[in-house]
Amino acid sequence: MGVRQSNVTEGAEGEHSGHPPSPEGPAEQDSLKAGLKNRHLSMIAIGGVIGAGLFVGSGAGIAKAGPGILVSYLLAGLLVVLVMRMLGEMAAANPSSGSFSTYADRALGRWAGFTIGWLYWFFWVVVLAVEATAAATILTGWLPSVPQWAWALIVMVLLTATNLASVGSYGEFEFWFAGIKVVAITAFIVIAGLAVFGLLPGSEATGTSNLTDHGGFLPNGPGAILSGMLLVVFSFMGSEIVTLAAGESAHPEKMVRRATNSVIWRIGSFYLGSILLVVMLLPWNSKAVVDEGPYVAALNEIGIPHAGTIMDVIVVTAVLSCLNSGLYTASRMAFSLGRRGDAPKSFSQVDKRGVPAVAIWSSVAFGFVAVIFNYTSPDTVFQFLLNSSGAVALFVWLVICLSQLRMRPMIERETPERHTVRMWLYPYLTYATIGLILFVIGYMFYDKEGREQMVMSVAVGVVVLALGVWLQRKHGNREAAEKASAEAYPAGKG
Repeated sequence: MGVRQSNVTEGAEGEHSGHPPSPEGPAEQDSLKAGLKNRHLSMIAIGGVIGAGLFVGSGAGIAKAGPGILVSYLLAGLLVVLVMRMLGEMAAANPSSGSFSTYADRALGRWAGFTIGWLYWFFWVVVLAVEATAAATILTGWLPSVPQWAWALIVMVLLTATNLASVGSYGEFEFWFAGIKVVAITAFIVIAGLAVFGLLPGSEATGTSNLTDHGGFLPNGPGAILSGMLLVVFSFMGSEIVTLAAGESAHPEKMVRRATNSVIWRIGSFYLGSILLVVMLLPWNSKAVVDEGPYVAALNEIGIPHAGTIMDVIVVTAVLSCLNSGLYTASRMAFSLGRRGDAPKSFSQVDKRGVPAVAIWSSVAFGFVAVIFNYTSPDTVFQFLLNSSGAVALFVWLVICLSQLRMRPMIERETPERHTVRMWLYPYLTYATIGLILFVIGYMFYDKEGREQMVMSVAVGVVVLALGVWLQRKHGNREAAEKASAEAYPAGKG
């Protein structure tokens, strides 16, 4: 993204140099256009935490942990708040199209930026396939005369065109997509809240009885909290998108600061608030929670007509929003990797509209291939793609923590005037967050359902890491050879 005021050196000069960055920003400022308005960034930040997983996937977590899923969401939400605070500290001082990948590059080494950047890109292009298929499934139910593969193709083509048009068109689409999600979840909270206290006509107050009846608050034991956390933690992936998008706005530092400061109430209200109302309205072991989805089941319990259809519309909107943002995010990460020499140079080229067209086409091409695998090899190739990208969120968050430990002194030393967002209780809370992430990773190895996902994700991560280390050594050897040559044959004496 346009780092019009960036401190991170991503241009052709100074890549991976370790020299203090220029406050004026790199050559990237003349490439990507600052086409995102403040209202776009505000809605991207708000809507980024509301995905289809909240509306549909949360049912599995409720069935796993019972009312204790609230503790799972609380722990996962706390983790995201802390990580976003660290990322916000770095992004406010150094707006960059590569966000945490760029910071890892500078703080930890080229191998780190390369590894986490490509893993993040891989995660989002797999998400493209998952969400395109999810949208196609619902749309086929509405218009069964159109085959499911055709719907997947249509939504992919539509959102590819949106991203190719301009960054402003992406922002406008996302503004309305996110707006619908926010209105929907807000309306649910209001209606369900009134129903819980018996304030709706014909409703009977349920109070808190469903939180403790049916086996208690932790009907499956305390261990279910951690199992539930594994199911919900990945639904928060996407909160960091605003730090990538901020670079293509006129005032990136201001928008990053605003987004990171508001993440607490966004998670608290949209996730914890809505899930609390669901488990207060319905017994956690109600069959409808899993079969219909928690929000549809809750609306049916209240007596809202056509609840299933209403929620289908909202889920399709959430899926299209995720597709839109996923393609945008993947292409900007590819763009940043290209700028730093960690991806084909063509990825860093932009067209006359100021968008990285090659990076967009490359990302969507992989997404198209993954969609094909979802239909031809759902239990083999596509399942491998899902499992091998499943733990990337934890890897990204861990790298953000480690990068912030190193970047904090750099920011204070080089650009203290831009240190407007600060991580609380540094470095102690950073270390505590690292410990919590490592604990979740370790528990995934222990958990039967999470083990395969973690093993495959680590395997892919090790391959990418090895390639990154090799490239860093190759790059370092080439720089050393060039330096030695320059010293042996000074200019003008050859």
